[in-house]
Amino acid sequence: MSKNFLFYILCCFVGSSFAQEETANDTTNVDLNYREDQFYISVTYNLLNNKPTDVSQSGFSSGFHFGFIRDMPLNEKRDFAIGLGLGLSSNSYNQNMLIQKDNTNQFTYTVIDKSVDAFKKNKFTTYLVEMPLEFRWRKSTPTDYTFWRVYTGFKVGYVIHSSSKYKGDLGSVKTSGIDDIEKLQYGLTLSAGYSTWNFHVYYGLNPIFKNSAIIDGKTIDISNIKIGLMFYIL
Repeated sequence: MSKNFLFYILCCFVGSSFAQEETANDTTNVDLNYREDQFYISVTYNLLNNKPTDVSQSGFSSGFHFGFIRDMPLNEKRDFAIGLGLGLSSNSYNQNMLIQKDNTNQFTYTVIDKSVDAFKKNKFTTYLVEMPLEFRWRKSTPTDYTFWRVYTGFKVGYVIHSSSKYKGDLGSVKTSGIDDIEKLQYGLTLSAGYSTWNFHVYYGLNPIFKNSAIIDGKTIDISNIKIGLMFYIL
């Protein structure tokens, strides 16, 4: 993801935050049927769970997530709600598992011995369309835009593209469209915080790779955990 794009997203977030503060200070037009947190932006650190023996992460594995959520209040005070949304997600995983194709055009997976190959880069990346479902509790009012919130739920993602990049003693190896990656990814989510800053965690419930992905004679049962910050915007 380019720096210019990230700068654009940040500018939109800052501008929207100021707009929310101005609206909150204007009590002349109070909307008793207000909705909350329609857009979201999240930055996460991605962890690999259930790694095969000798597979380890290195460097910073990042995730960028943004989208729209339809807020649907469930009570008269509008402090309980359901949120259903649609978004995009980019996730990179820096580690020492080399992904490449063999002579039959099949994907192979091997652990890189760092004592033999001091590689400069080795990562795989997934791009997903996501649908979050949130059960929302917040302390908001029609005129208060700074409040406590706890949002928990479930997220389903569909992988639309995947790739891997390696740069080291073997030269440069790039692959795309990794067939062994599960198209459907799903997990539990939790976002909690006050005002702009919210802690966010995603716990993947299924493996990233299919059973067809084999390393040292065993299936690669890696799943993911994402920890970071979530920003909600009206």
